[in-house]
Order: sequence, then structure tokens, then C-alpha cells
Amino acid sequence: MRKLFSAIKHFFLPPPGSSIWLRLLPFVVLGMITLVFLYGSVEAWTYTNSSEFCGTTCHTMPPEYSAYQRSPHARVQCVECHIGRDVVTTQFTRKAGDLRHVVLTITQDYEFPIHSRAMRPARDTCEKCHFPEKFSDDSLRQIHQFAEDESNTPQNTYLIMKTGGGASREGLGQGIHWHIENEVYYLATDELEQDIPYVRVVDQNGDIREYYDISSGFTPDDVAGTTLARMDCLNCHNRITHHIPNPAEAINEAMRKNLIARDLPRVRQQAFAVLSADYESDEAAYAGIASLEDYYATNYPDVYAERADEIQGAVNTLQEIYSQSVFREQKIDWGTHPNNLGHKDDPGCFRCHDGKHLTGSDEAIRLECNLCHSIPALVDNNALVTSIELPRGPEPPSHTHTGWITLHGKAIDSSCAACHVPADPSVDYTTLTEKPPVDGSFCGNSACHANEWEYAGFDAAELQPVLERQVYILLHTSPYLLEGAPRTYEGTFRAMFNGRCTYCHSGINAEADLDLSSYAAMLQGGQNGPALVPGDPNASLIIQKQSGPRDHFGQVLDDELAALTAWIAVGAPEK
Repeated sequence: MRKLFSAIKHFFLPPPGSSIWLRLLPFVVLGMITLVFLYGSVEAWTYTNSSEFCGTTCHTMPPEYSAYQRSPHARVQCVECHIGRDVVTTQFTRKAGDLRHVVLTITQDYEFPIHSRAMRPARDTCEKCHFPEKFSDDSLRQIHQFAEDESNTPQNTYLIMKTGGGASREGLGQGIHWHIENEVYYLATDELEQDIPYVRVVDQNGDIREYYDISSGFTPDDVAGTTLARMDCLNCHNRITHHIPNPAEAINEAMRKNLIARDLPRVRQQAFAVLSADYESDEAAYAGIASLEDYYATNYPDVYAERADEIQGAVNTLQEIYSQSVFREQKIDWGTHPNNLGHKDDPGCFRCHDGKHLTGSDEAIRLECNLCHSIPALVDNNALVTSIELPRGPEPPSHTHTGWITLHGKAIDSSCAACHVPADPSVDYTTLTEKPPVDGSFCGNSACHANEWEYAGFDAAELQPVLERQVYILLHTSPYLLEGAPRTYEGTFRAMFNGRCTYCHSGINAEADLDLSSYAAMLQGGQNGPALVPGDPNASLIIQKQSGPRDHFGQVLDDELAALTAWIAVGAPEK
């Protein structure tokens, strides 16, 4: 050992009089060791930052890595989201803080299924590429589906997504991305944030609106002292990179791409049956999926004889879907992690927009079929033209009520058919006691009324007294007949006409040339005569229209009609 230390000493500290190359050699060797160390460190840093390292070195990651490789972010490194873009020193400290994951992996002291915790805020990750103030125009979405009949009838649902965004100071700040540009805070009571009983919205003026889930029993005392989370991209796009499609989604997509032959009889139905069945092991699952061949051999022997290769191809595709969807060791499949985009298979939007998150004055977080997207248009393959309804015209005042979606079935009158015409003229919406028949019309839309919306709060017992009170106010209480206000045109009826009539009856394109935007224009009248005749309600066109057998589009309430009649009878004073 002494000889070794002596040799090292003489190598790095050569005796006086040694040749120059012996004196330089130690520095050359140290330099090379330093370079090798630095190079190795860079390579190690680069490799441990790679998605391949995250997805393949750690045996707990196959589900996430498999989904990641098929995601829109397949070319984005894992660390860009899980550590965030920053200078190397900051990234190093963040990664060093996650050494506990290495320890947990070595000791196998972790839970299954794994749920992410302490994700970097979207402002440090998503918004490095996706600028939140950018306004996105409405975009068309086509959802491909196949019916579970013998012909696997193709069905397409078309939506116009109102992505929106932008800043309100620029006249924008609307649509789905409104949530990101504005201050929205919430309190969740579960780890996966599926139960949100409290929401706080701060507007540009600093005014606060607080919404409580009326079914939760939450009170201000429950909120006091808690830390609220601010809504960001990940509240909706929580599975954007690691989504595992459910069997229906996966099969529809495979059929759309012709990975499963669409014209195999009942293949949609049978594929779903074998893929979604509960199996005890992977071997049992692959055998169960392979039984699809037995189904065709038994029920469609001619098809089986002629198209065995296509049937085998369907089996192979379903087995591949299963292998990318079910991970037994990690206890993960398509139902493990809720996907917050949408509101059909998981609570998603309905965590807050469920109709039963109310303020102290019973205003709801708005829930409307056309708030974030257009009314879904469901069409079959025989349709040559698809019509998507985009409301751009006037809406009755009732439609702006925050709880209208929960009230509309209880507030139907004959004026509804002025815009929402049933496909069958014999159908009278006012006599219906159940949902309208599915007939392809606006109200008979199968994409809405043919579905059961499990996560909507329409039927919450605690909400029913509120709805009964609101529908009574909506149908019987005028917002224009204010106590103490003089019953004159300027004092009362101008506001009523502006609220109920002038969208159609004003300007150069006024309906029937009848302008109700000013007192003089009302006296002048339109194509059918004066709108009002002072002192004679029966001769006044406005009373005739509002008293007809069929409700007018801008129908006034009974007490409003009585007030109009009394006002005209005393001479319809202007001031």
C-alpha cells in the first residue's frame, strides 16, 4: 500500500529536475478525468430527463408511458411538465427534491394505483407553449360512433366548440377558456378533485361571487381557514397526456380507422362485450377476446368462412387495445383516473356546472347546452347535409336565467314552438309530461334527451324547493313592474318593451315594420296599424297580439298584460 501511495505521490508531484512531460502529465490526466466526469454528468442528466428513462426504467410507469406515446404531447419530454422549464440549477433542485420517489421505487413502498400529486402549476408548464390570452375561434368537432345493430350503423355527432379565451379588455374573455383568464377558485374535498362543493369567482372589479353545492351541506364556516386552489389548465385537461380511452371510445376509433372491419355483422356490439368483460387475468382476457371467432363461427358461419382473416384482425386489434388499457400490476385501466374533459363518462364540467351550485341569492353557475358548445347534431350516414344550430338572435328573458336548463321543462308554453318547432306538427310541447320524443328537432335532440346525465344535479332533492320558487317567480313576477315606479311609458313600459320586444321590433328591419323602441314609433305603428291607441286597449295591436290564442314570441306575463291594458285605457301617458 505504501508503494502505491508513493507512486501516486511521485506521479502528481514529480521530483525536481524531472522532464517537462512528466510535470505536465498529471495535469493532462486530471483534465481528462474532469472532462470524462463532466461529459458523464451531462449524459446522465440528459438520460434521466428523457421520456424513455421515465417510462421504461421505472417499472411503475408502463400505463402512463403507453398512454403518453399516443398522446398529443408525445414529443414533449416528461420533465417539461413534471419538473417544468427553467434554468438547470432550478431543475436540479426540483429533481433532488423528488429523490423520495427513487427511495420508494427501491423499497417498493408505494401505492397502486398511482395518482399524481404536487404537479407543477399550469402557468409554469402548459402556458410556456399555450398562451392563455390567445383567443381561439369556435371549432368543429366530429365524434364518430357506431350503433350496436347488425349493420354497425355509423353515427356522427357534430359540435361547435366555443373554446374562446382572450382578455376581456380586448372585448374577448369568453368561452371555455374564460376560466383561465379570470380568477376562479375552488375547494375540493377529495384527492382527485371530483367533489367540489365551493367555488369563488372574482371579477375584474374585485367583486366576489361564492357558490355552494346545495346538496353538500357546506357552509362559510367549512370554507373559513382553508386554502383555495385557483383553476388552471389541468383542472380540465388532467389526462391530456395519459388518457386511456374506455372500450366504447377505443372500439369506435378502431372501426373509424378500419382496424376493425366495419361491415362485420354486429362487430361493434360483440367487440364491446368481449373487451369490457371482467377478467381474472390477462390470459383469460386474451382468451375471452379470442372467443369473438367462436361467435362468428357459430352465428355467421358463412361470414366466418369467407372473412376469417378480418375476424382474426379484429381479435388482434382488440387484444392490442386491451394490452394498452389494462395494467394489472399497477391496478390501472380505463376507469381508474377520471377524465375531466366533458361531462358524460365522468363528472368533468358537472363538478361545478351541475345546476346546484348556488349563491346566497340562488343564482346558479350557468349550465346550458350551448354554453361551451353548440347543441349536438347527431346524424347518420344517409344525411347529405348536417345542420348545426348556433343561436345568434334574440332570447326570451327567461333564457338568461342562470337556472334555465333546470327550469325549462317546467316553464314550457306555446311560444316555445315559435323557435323550437317539433318535427311532428301534432306534438304539443305544453302537454308533455316527459322528455320530448326523439325526432331530430331542437327539443327532440337524441344527443341530449336520449342520454341520462348521471352527474348533473337536476334531480337533487335539496334543489327542488329552489326550482319551484324560481319557476313561480319566472312565470308570475315581472321584473319591470316595480313598486313605486309611475305607470307611464318612461316610468315603466319603455323598459318592458326594450326587454321583451325591441330585438325584433326596432330599426330598419323591424318585424312588420313595427318599431317599439320609442313612444312616437309605437303611435305610428307598422304594416298592421298602430301598436297602441290611447284610451282604447281593444283597438291596440299590442294588446291583440298579446291576448291571442297562441303565445307571442315576446309574450308578456299576465300582470304585465293587465298593466299594459290599464295604461292604454287611461290614455297611455308618456311621462
